[in-house]
Formats: sequence, C-alpha cells, structure tokens
Amino acid sequence: MQSSSHAQLTEALSQALGSGAVFAGEAALEKAQGSWMRLGAPIAVVYPKSTEDVSAVLRIAHRFGCPVTPWGGKTGLAGGAMAEGAVALSLERMNAIEDIDVASATMTVQAGVILQTACEAAEAEGLLLPLDLGARGSATIGGNISTNAGGNRVLRYGMMRDMVLGLEAVLADGTIVSSMNRLMKNNTGYDLKQLFIGSEGTLGVVTRAVLRLRSAPVSQNTAYLAVADFDAIPRLLRRLEAGLGGSLSAFEVMWPAFYDLVTTEPAKGKPPLPRGYPYYVLVESLGGDKAADAERFEQVLGRALEEGLVVDAVIAKSQAEQAKMWALRDDVGQVNRNGPAITFDVSLRIADMPAYVAQVEDKLRARWPKVDNYVFGHLGDGNLHVLVWPGEQGPGIKKAVEDIVYGPLQAIGGSVSAEHGIGLSKKAYLPMSRNAGELALMKALKTLLDPQSILNPGKILD
Repeated sequence: MQSSSHAQLTEALSQALGSGAVFAGEAALEKAQGSWMRLGAPIAVVYPKSTEDVSAVLRIAHRFGCPVTPWGGKTGLAGGAMAEGAVALSLERMNAIEDIDVASATMTVQAGVILQTACEAAEAEGLLLPLDLGARGSATIGGNISTNAGGNRVLRYGMMRDMVLGLEAVLADGTIVSSMNRLMKNNTGYDLKQLFIGSEGTLGVVTRAVLRLRSAPVSQNTAYLAVADFDAIPRLLRRLEAGLGGSLSAFEVMWPAFYDLVTTEPAKGKPPLPRGYPYYVLVESLGGDKAADAERFEQVLGRALEEGLVVDAVIAKSQAEQAKMWALRDDVGQVNRNGPAITFDVSLRIADMPAYVAQVEDKLRARWPKVDNYVFGHLGDGNLHVLVWPGEQGPGIKKAVEDIVYGPLQAIGGSVSAEHGIGLSKKAYLPMSRNAGELALMKALKTLLDPQSILNPGKILD
C-alpha cells in the first residue's frame, strides 16, 4: 500500500474506533515489541473494545485490501504475530470475564483476558481452568485458542482445544460467526469452533469464548525423581498413572544439561536432587483429599524406588517448595546465558525419544563441538523442547540447526510443532508433518474464508 492509502486507512480506522484506539507511525513501532522478538513495523496498531469493533476493523481492512495480524499477549515463539506492513489488531482491551456459571462449570470470556486472570477467577469460585504454561501472566485466552496452547497439564486435561465449548470469531470480511455453545454435548452438525482453534488467526479472529472448567483440586503433591536409564521412564509414567488413580497431572522430564543450567548461578534455583543423574522427572498429582492423596503419593513413589524405576526422590513438603520445584522447570530464559538459543518444540513417540535425542546431539556436536543443547519437556504427552545455541550466528546457521533438529522427525511420524504453532518460523517444514492431501484442504479452507488473504497472510501457508 502507498503512504497515501496508509493515511486513508488509518483515518477510516480512527473514525470507526474513536480516539485513543489507533496508533500509527512511531507510536505503532513502540507497540510492536513482543516478549521474545520485535513484531515488525505495522502500518497501525488498533485496540478494539468489542466484537463489533473487530468487525469494523476487518471490514475496513478488507475494503483497502490491507493485511491484518491479530495480537494476543505477544508471547508466541513461531512468528505468528509478526505484523510487518499490516494492521496489528490487539485484543488487549477486550479483557472482560463476562460470566462464570458455577453449576455448569463454564466461563465466558473476551479474547484479551490474561490466562492467569482467568485461572484466578475460576479458583475464586472453587473451580479450575486447567491450562498452565510459563507465559501464564502475559498470554491471553484468544492467543491460547489461536495456537491451541498446551502446557504443563496436557497429560490429564488435554490441550486448549479440550477446554473450549464455544467461541465467537470474525471473518476476513467482517462477518461475525457466533458459536457460543455452553453445552458439553451438542452434536448438531459441523463443530465450527474447530476451524479457528489452532489456526493462528489465519481463518478468523477469535473475540469471545466459552471455556470448560473443572472442580478445583484440594490437594497438590509434587516431587522430583531421578531416573538412571531412559527405558525406566515410560514404565515409571504408566506406573504413576495407574497407582495415582487418574490424579497424575504433570510428568516433566529434564535431561541433565538443562537441570544443571537451571540450578547453577546465575540461575536462582537450587538443585532439589544432586546433579549427575541421567534424567530428572518433575511429577505432580492433583486430588480431592489432602491426607489420603499425600499418603498414596508417597506410597506410589516408594514402590517405584523399591522396583528400581527411580533411584532418588524428593517430595515437596509445602507450597513454597512446590513453587521452587516448578520455578526450575519454568526458568527457560537461562538457555540464553551464552547466546541466543534457537528454540524447538517437537512431538514424537516416547519410544523414539532416546534415539532421536542422541542423533540430534551427535549431529550438532559434529558441526559445533562446543554447542549448548538443552532438552526437556512434557514427556508424558510426547512433547520435547530442544533449545540450541551453536556458538555462532550468521547466514545459514539457523537453517542448519533446524535441518538437524527437524530432519529425523518425518521418518518416525513426529511433528515439527507440538504446541507452539507454525507461524512463520516453521512454515517451510510443515510438509514434514502434514501430507499433500491435508495441505490442499488447508489451502482450500483458507481460500474459502479469506479469498483476499488479508488475515495473517504468510503464516502457516504461503
């Protein structure tokens, strides 16, 4: 678009939204700083306050043929919020919790509600919104829906997709599609909300949602376990699932390099178990009886020790100790200690993990002998995070690392993105995890719902 068209577009947006809702020029650039990266140079940044405002923005953008990139909490890691040359549509001011229905265990929210705020509101009513992830204090519900966020409790409660009963979205031409279902069971034709969950703002802009809540747990038991060999890890997982009677909510595994990183200065964390073990497992159970759940938790871990599945263990004795244990897992920023790490979020069968990690490690070290390679993740649901600092930057370095990390996945049926989405950064590798028929259908849906390709163009698909 030419600068004159930019001015006309900005004027039209200002007339539609009113004063203080549209920022352009240097003011727009200042708004384009995300949690992990700059989000380009937007033509304008707009702050609607309602679904009708979002509809007006998209109608105007559609008329001008201008791309629109939705923004949630700007915490994404795949470049899905990059707004270079686009109107950035921030849902920040649409932050109302409209309703909590205790009897039906549902919450109705606007898309800009911060995840932690929603969780605290549910907790105040004796309920639980199970989604939990490191960016909980900044990430928004709309962003979580658009990326189908996962996090620490997928093992028990599923992905964001499993927590959404209904939603409202605005299509590229401004059409409002309101599918605010509040029922657990509603088998009446196509489940339209699924078009928008995980589509990263490329098919529509999510503005409101109905979330499924659960009963708040009464007990929380947390422990770190040391495991001597990988073969014991899946057996330990199944033993805990069976022994804890469905209350196991997290099963996080750290390879020793990551554990050492987050327990040595300048990190603030202290090692709950001695360094030097091959694997560390953070486990959590959530239940309904403090005394009985704590006793069962100790008994199950005790049997795992007796059977040799675990070689060392420490159980948190207070909420403060639980918080410190989880703080180690969340202290991912330490991976940038020596340089900016290249981050990966892959999914694969548990049985394939040891060979995959070894292959990646060997290839990285063959190219960069002093590489920093940190592996950890939600192993219970097959999700590993691989964070690599090769020790140098420059043309081709990032792609060389990506080729090594993604390379083995296609042959073993793995995914290049477990929970972070595709965005811009993984688009070239999408065919490794999706076949030609799937990609053709995705493109057909995009063309149908956004024929001008103005909604987050270039993300996921060309």
